[in-house]
Amino acid sequence: MGVHQLNSGPIGKLLAQGVGHSGVMQVLRTVRKHLGMDVAFVSHFREKDRVLEHVDADGAAPIQQGQAIPLEDGYCLKIVRGELPALIPDTAAVPAAMALPATRAIPIGAHLSVPIELSDGVVYGTLCCFSREANLTLGERDLRLMRALGEVLAARIDEEQEVERLKRRARLEIRQATDLGAPRIVYQPVYSLADGAMVGAECLSRFDVEPRRPPDVWFDLAHEADVGLDLELLAIEKALGALERLPEPLWLAVNSSPGLLLSGRLEPILQRLDLSRVVLEITEHASVPDYEAVHDALAPFRRRGARLAIDDAGAGYASMRHILNLKADVIKLDMSLTRDIDTDPSRRALAKGLIAFAREVGSRITAEGVETETELATLRAIGVDKAQGYFLSRPCPLEDLTSPARRASPAFLRAAG
Repeated sequence: MGVHQLNSGPIGKLLAQGVGHSGVMQVLRTVRKHLGMDVAFVSHFREKDRVLEHVDADGAAPIQQGQAIPLEDGYCLKIVRGELPALIPDTAAVPAAMALPATRAIPIGAHLSVPIELSDGVVYGTLCCFSREANLTLGERDLRLMRALGEVLAARIDEEQEVERLKRRARLEIRQATDLGAPRIVYQPVYSLADGAMVGAECLSRFDVEPRRPPDVWFDLAHEADVGLDLELLAIEKALGALERLPEPLWLAVNSSPGLLLSGRLEPILQRLDLSRVVLEITEHASVPDYEAVHDALAPFRRRGARLAIDDAGAGYASMRHILNLKADVIKLDMSLTRDIDTDPSRRALAKGLIAFAREVGSRITAEGVETETELATLRAIGVDKAQGYFLSRPCPLEDLTSPARRASPAFLRAAG
């Protein structure tokens, strides 16, 4: 179903530019130490309060990250309104500061704060720091530094808000697409190269909706918008719903990301199925952060007969790591390897190596993307077990999958004859 590595779209690009929590904390720590202050923090103004989103302190802090404080209390709003100066080297010299309960309770001896103003003119909150003792070394140069850092944080917050806007738009597009019935599932037959008989089919997603995008782009967009697992799960549920209408022992193969396997959300769908007729595919493009965890998540399904296939083998180094770490039952040769394998000695040599490896470890080989008779003949000659591709059969609706024309590939039979 076309799950690929993410962060290639507009949301991913903006995320790559963001500071993130750790980056903000580094900014706070740097400015606090540079100015010789005890506490630095970022506050976010809401309707009636301000939330301390990030707090960095030297030792135990008198304020806590996530703490909500009434908006009218303290220094922040008063500084934005101009009721208090942004730079206060000694609070004892400013009667309005000494009138605030927090000045004596914390205590606050010196205070420095600047507004974080976004591109639309809205004041998001403030960047602040204070020390318990007066700090007469503070001056206009330090205030300029704080303002510059406030502008940097404002730019990053603008980017994060744009990311959220794009996510909301993407989620709306995906919800509209699924409301219209997307994804539509088609089935590409997989044939045995021993006799040309269909043995199963790979389930593929199609999106017949606007805006027109390839399936992998829809899935990428869904993952960037934090609904990727939902879309994966919907596609798998639709695909495997056909299993009971498929004559035994034909099987169905579905793509699953490592994230979906680790989420535990796949188990309810697979619980009621004969898993000896299910193949779970992980693509070369899927990032596996913890192979042991994925192996453990797969174990209950494999004990019930499910097979694991590594898709796109030969497309990159990641597929080899998947094969070695997950002990795949099926290794699928990527179409970039099968294409022109009849005329390219390098492709044949690599395919032969994978076939020899598969035999050694007890895996089977399936070739994807077979488009010519000579490619098929070469794959048979070097020992490939199964194949799929346009030469053998194009993806088709479920109703066509079990027709006599599909049960044995005419193209295969002509090539074999």
